[in-house]
Formats: sequence, structure tokens, C-alpha cells
Amino acid sequence: MLIIGAKGFAKEVLETFYHKNDLENVVFYDDITLNAPDFLFKKFKILHSKQEAQKYFQTTDSSFTIGIGKPILRKQIKDTFEALGGSLSSTISPLAQIGNFDVSIGAGNNILQGAIISNGVRLGKGCIVYYNVIVTHDVLIGDFVEISPNATLLGRCEIGSFSHIGSGAVILPDVSIGKNVVVAAGSIVTKNVPDNCMVAGNPASFKKEIAPLDFYYEG
Repeated sequence: MLIIGAKGFAKEVLETFYHKNDLENVVFYDDITLNAPDFLFKKFKILHSKQEAQKYFQTTDSSFTIGIGKPILRKQIKDTFEALGGSLSSTISPLAQIGNFDVSIGAGNNILQGAIISNGVRLGKGCIVYYNVIVTHDVLIGDFVEISPNATLLGRCEIGSFSHIGSGAVILPDVSIGKNVVVAAGSIVTKNVPDNCMVAGNPASFKKEIAPLDFYYEG
């Protein structure tokens, strides 16, 4: 599989492949870093151009995952590499605990070790579920959502697409978070949050507006 990115989060995605004993054909992609090495950890090939990525898709493996954070950037990467012939794929750590009943996980999710996802959960595409995140029953999560370490999403809450839930934040039951929202680290969200804003605190309150998405997104 091609992991897009070759730095911070991409290295964490690599650990999932290690735990699955599935390191064969894993390569990375970095066309940004000046004088980037040709190998990560002196072992894993790093591709440096879209032409190389397209050839990899055609000759080795069409699947790719996104080893870079930031919800909007992840959507842009997904569009770029699908246009090259790639197929967006999920990486789910065998050390995560996933419910066995009525759980839906979309393409391109990165679920890291220690995450707990309960029954009745819907998880859109392109999301990050970081270390020790807890997602309890019947939670609905949109596309390209980033959930940072130790965040807790409680029953029946909803998280809109392109939102970022900060480390250690808690979303209380039945609370709805809009699209393109940032919930600051450590916040306790007790009431609904509209689109395009940042909230913080305990209880969380409005802090500032965020520029709306500059593209239409139906999900």
C-alpha cells in the first residue's frame, strides 16, 4: 500500500501495518520535502512524484491511505490520488476494539491502537481515530473528521464532516457538532455547535468563526 506522507502521522500509520504483519509492498509518498531521502527508516521506499505513484498503482498495488492530518487536506489528497488510479483504503489497527454489531466504517479511515468503537456507530470516509479514542454507541461521524488522542464521543452524538475533535475533549450524549468545527483540546461539549466555528472550555463555548469550506460538500 502507498502511504501518502512520510513524516509524523505517516509513521504512526506504519505501526498499524507492523501490528498486522503486513509490511510487504508498503511505500511512502513525499513530493514536498526538499532533499527528502529515498527510504524511510532505511527500509521503506519513498516515492517523490505523481508519475511514480501512478506507476506503483498500475504495477504493484492500487490501494493508498493518507498519512497526513488536517481534514480538508486529506480530502484534497484523496481526490488527487484517486485521479491517478488509486483506491482509498482504510488502516485499522488489530489493537483497536471495534464493535461487532451494526458498525459501518467508510473507506480511508486510519484507526490507531487503543481506539474503542462501540456498536451502532457510523464512521464516514477519510477519518482519523487516534490513540485511546472512545466512541460509544450510536454515534454518527461524517467524512474527513479528525479525532485526537483520548477524546470521548458519547451516545448518539453527531460529528459533522471536516471537523476536528481535540485531544481529551468530551462530546456529551445527543450533542450535534456541525461541519468544519474545531473542538479545542480538553473541552466538554454540552450543547449543539453550528458549522464553521471553534469552541473551547468546560462547558465549551464559542470562541471564533472559521472560514467556511470553499467547495460544496454534500456528505
